[in-house]
Amino acid sequence: MAVWDDVVGQDRVTAQLAAAARDADAIVTADSALAGAPRDTPAPAGQTGASQMTHAWLFTGPPGSGRSTAARAFAAALQCVSPDRALGGAPGCGFCDGCHTSLVGTHADVEIVRTDLLSIGVKETRDLVRRAALSPAGGRWQVIVLEDADRLTEGAGNVLLKAVEEPAPRTVWLLCAPSIEDVLPTIRSRCRHLTLRTPPVSAVADVLIRRDGIEPAAAEAAARATQGHIGRARRLATDERTRARRAAVLKLPMRVDDIGGCLKAAQELIDAAGEDAKQVADEVDTKETEELRAALGAAAGTGGRLPRGTAGAMKELQDKQKRRATRTQRDSLDLALSDLTGFYRDVLALQMGASVPLANDEVRDNIQRIAASSTPERTLRRIEAVIACRGALDRNVAPLLAVEAMTAALRAG
Repeated sequence: MAVWDDVVGQDRVTAQLAAAARDADAIVTADSALAGAPRDTPAPAGQTGASQMTHAWLFTGPPGSGRSTAARAFAAALQCVSPDRALGGAPGCGFCDGCHTSLVGTHADVEIVRTDLLSIGVKETRDLVRRAALSPAGGRWQVIVLEDADRLTEGAGNVLLKAVEEPAPRTVWLLCAPSIEDVLPTIRSRCRHLTLRTPPVSAVADVLIRRDGIEPAAAEAAARATQGHIGRARRLATDERTRARRAAVLKLPMRVDDIGGCLKAAQELIDAAGEDAKQVADEVDTKETEELRAALGAAAGTGGRLPRGTAGAMKELQDKQKRRATRTQRDSLDLALSDLTGFYRDVLALQMGASVPLANDEVRDNIQRIAASSTPERTLRRIEAVIACRGALDRNVAPLLAVEAMTAALRAG
């Protein structure tokens, strides 16, 4: 399969990237020809026109639109070494060593950067910039895929700006962010901007059936429930725990009839998010700690003494783990708030008589009950309360206070 097959519902974007990959391949071919020719050999004909290739790209689009998937596919196409490419075939076959290793994250010249923390700091960005200055080990392109460009701190953004302003030869930056406003103006002005859209529900269902082997009915239900969010649809279709969490969230609007119910529902949302953070900690933190202790030469056993002068490294790891737990809790809450927004969207659709399918058809009775007992104005205020909760969490308001304020507002309407 071609590397573009997993870029769902983005025909315009994939056409642009495929054209850029072809021009990038022509640049590599021309440079290789010049490298083996006498010094005064002119450039090959046909390389003087406008190229679709550039050194920095910015992928934006709503969550679930496939920003990082598109960036990875482009990185693979840039590293494609298929023999068909030399015969005029488009780069990005999906089968050659360059494509395969790029997609699975083991290519020497493709760096995939994502964070499970709240932000990307100056130190990490400087390491990236140093990596980007290296020549490609395989002779094609040095590609840096920054999946969370919106999480760069201001200082980190300024560090990245220098590398984007004065790029090293054969280095390509692929930045991903939800919106163009999430990236410093000075950086985005130096990038070619590609906007991805939310994929159609049918396209998401198709990829779940084709790639993940999910039954058509389950794939359709998951794609509809997540409104085209590819990653969430896959988790919903394959993970029983995710389905149980979502079912609990969709019951919340029926449980806020009094203040006691509001407070209890808020506490349960926070507890569920805390359980997610604890699960990640149980899976990752212990392993990380033991690996660091072994690397530092600590005495055997959980309570073994650390060598002198290594306490700082252990403290740095613990701080990182705390930040990751905070990020995991916020991500879990954000998923719950997205499901709540979808519920009230369905309520509003019924109240307005809109001819659109319900995203949460499995709780249609509850949706109809809320729609009949309230007005569109009250539904809009409830949606605004959910949005306000998300904003409060982004401003580091204590999660329990933010969610309690939201559930009280849902009750009041």
